[in-house]
Amino acid sequence: MSNELRVNNQIQAVQIRLIDANGRHIGVVPLKEGLRLAREAGLDLVEINPGANPPVCKILDYGKFQYEKNKKDKEAKKKQKVIDVKEIRLRPEIGLHDLETKIRGAKEFLAEGNKVKFTIRLRGRQFLHTDRSESLVNQIVELLKDVAVVESEKPISEENREYTIVFSPKKQEEKKDGKRSKDAQRSSEEVQSNR
Repeated sequence: MSNELRVNNQIQAVQIRLIDANGRHIGVVPLKEGLRLAREAGLDLVEINPGANPPVCKILDYGKFQYEKNKKDKEAKKKQKVIDVKEIRLRPEIGLHDLETKIRGAKEFLAEGNKVKFTIRLRGRQFLHTDRSESLVNQIVELLKDVAVVESEKPISEENREYTIVFSPKKQEEKKDGKRSKDAQRSSEEVQSNR
């Protein structure tokens, strides 16, 4: 279905359901009658819903209608947020400081509302020791649990010698609930220590 609407003489139906310029339903009328009413008003007859039986047509200024439609489309496009996925590649023997640096970068990216994909690649004989990569995955999940949730996980297989795990940022409510529970826990600890 194309985005172009039929206007005036492009409309092929014999009978149409007509809506005037004020939005009032006039009813089912012959196409010629609708064209005449549109010409008298100095406006266009536009087929709004060609799939209806009979097709729905409205009397309006087509140029202004197109302008408003394009303006709405641009606004909707501006409001759409593009979610990026940042891939972080690791090896099972990564050092603790290197892992913390990678986690810090992942947290920043998650804070922007994007997703993070960790890929742990195994080479050569590392495939025989998958327990190291599984413990690394558990460590990553533990380090990111306060800011992210696991969206998908793809374990190691014979043909694909990598472990992939995708994190998406936690929703704002989840973060707030976690913060409230920590605050409540602190205040209850303070009350107990004051006794």
